[in-house]
Parts: sequence; C-alpha cells; structure tokens
Amino acid sequence: MVIIRPARLADIESLVELLQMLFELEQDFEGNPSRQQQGLRMMLDNPNGCVLVAQGDGQVIGMCSGQLLISTAEGGPALLVEDVVVCESWRGRGVGRLLMEALSAWARDKKVNRLQLLADRSNMAALEFYRCLGWQGTELICLRSCIGDEACR
Repeated sequence: MVIIRPARLADIESLVELLQMLFELEQDFEGNPSRQQQGLRMMLDNPNGCVLVAQGDGQVIGMCSGQLLISTAEGGPALLVEDVVVCESWRGRGVGRLLMEALSAWARDKKVNRLQLLADRSNMAALEFYRCLGWQGTELICLRSCIGDEACR
C-alpha cells in the first residue's frame, strides 16, 4: 500500500536521495545535496508551495513538489510543478499518478487554473508518463539566465 502525504523535515534526507536520482536523468541539473536540502527546507516553509511524498513499505519511495505563481495569461494562480520522481523499483505501479493526483487536488484547493512543468526532452519515460496523464506539449521553450557568482547548475 502506498500513502501520499505532505513532506516533513524528517524526510529531507530521503528527498535529497530522490532528487539525486532525478538529476541523473536530467541534462540541465547536477545533484548538490546541500543545495537540495536548502531548497527543500525553503519549500517546506513556503505557504505557496507543496511537497508531497509517497510512502511504501515504511519508506519514502517518491516525491513531487510545486509552487504557486501568478499567471497573467490565466488571470490567477498557476502551479509550477518542480520535481516528480519515484524510486526505480516502484515505477510502473501508479505511484507517480497518485502523487500527481494529490498535487492537482492541492492546486484545486488553491483555485489554480493551470499546472505546468518542465521535462527533459530526452527523458522519454517521463514524457510518456505525462502524456498518459493527459498533459500536452506547448510551443514554449525554456530559457534561463544565471545571477550571482555560482553557475546555474
């Protein structure tokens, strides 16, 4: 049985491990445990953010996170889905779907009109997962610029 629940501070070590798995699949990011811990702590303290965990067999086996932003196109809040990852041994069992359904429910409670996310274009498994959930591609591309002394990675 899988339980979806809000993440807690005690989950951070497990969440960092999951993010390491995710960043191994993504070309634009590198794992940096201290940065991931800092970001997770900020997300857990953010009333406009949501971090959910999937728990199976008494362990954290997956996570997803999102944060609200204001969309001028929608005229209200939208949810930027930040991280979605499930332990490899649990993939294909509906854990990701449960996480995304719970995140969508949280977003509905916040009166969100649109969820959006970025996915690595070479991560075919992730793209197929989102397609099966009804997500659609757009004509938009992601651009970024770094501010500060450290590189974006």
